[in-house]
Amino acid sequence: MIREHGYSHWNGQFIERRLPWWPITRLNLKLAFRKKHFRPVYALSFLPAFFFIVAIYISERIEDFQFMMRGGRAILFEINPNFFKNYLASDFLLFMLILIMVFAAAGLMADDFRFNALILYFSRPLRKRDYLFGKAAVIAFFVLTLTAFPAILFIFIKLLFAGNFSLLKNYPWLPLSIIGYSLFLTIFYCLYALFLSCLSRNSRYVSVMIFAVYVFSDFLYAFFYNWFRQPFLLLLSFKHNLQQVAAFAFGVKPAQPVPWFWSFLVLGLFCLLAGYFILSKIRAVEVIR
Repeated sequence: MIREHGYSHWNGQFIERRLPWWPITRLNLKLAFRKKHFRPVYALSFLPAFFFIVAIYISERIEDFQFMMRGGRAILFEINPNFFKNYLASDFLLFMLILIMVFAAAGLMADDFRFNALILYFSRPLRKRDYLFGKAAVIAFFVLTLTAFPAILFIFIKLLFAGNFSLLKNYPWLPLSIIGYSLFLTIFYCLYALFLSCLSRNSRYVSVMIFAVYVFSDFLYAFFYNWFRQPFLLLLSFKHNLQQVAAFAFGVKPAQPVPWFWSFLVLGLFCLLAGYFILSKIRAVEVIR
């Protein structure tokens, strides 16, 4: 006698883990570092931090570097909030973060949509918010290691070389500004990369979009500004908006005569729309456990 064995439901109990998102983050970090050319790009991103540490050293040994103080160059070695703003909002660092997103974040969700892996994720004891947090933690790792970590290290190096706490006495809010703006950058880059990663199942297309959208926004601002010379056109550029918010965070004069609030509003609206789209894509996945 032949018996047919149909599908049998599993009646076990899911085990709740304290950090259910960590395996996702760990795996994607490993995949990022295995990608060709990623390690040199990531190492190159720390180059500005090295030069800023050298500048801190020179600021404490200024008498030995008088030959570098000509033509108002001494202002480059003044360790104040503008010094930290120049690092965290420099054109080079913001651009290198985009390159890191191209390598490390393009396939975070695109590959999962391509291989229908979301069903496998959510059929396990993993909530949708844990999935998103695990993916965002990959981006947060790279952004924070290039922003908050070096900037806080600058403070410790300055205190060590100076032998006093004058920097923190003069600017006691400086660590909070560093952490606050670094978290702002982290949120922006997380939503920016994950949003674009949702738009295609092909991670190569997403890589192009991550790079092109950022560069095109800056090109669009430069194009219209050359014609109309209106400072408010900077709202078209992601880079300039991030730099305007940085000026407010560190209490320095912005590069353009545009209130920082407008830049914050533009970036905030973009993040809200990106977050809504990401959540809608995730909620559309139905899983029967």
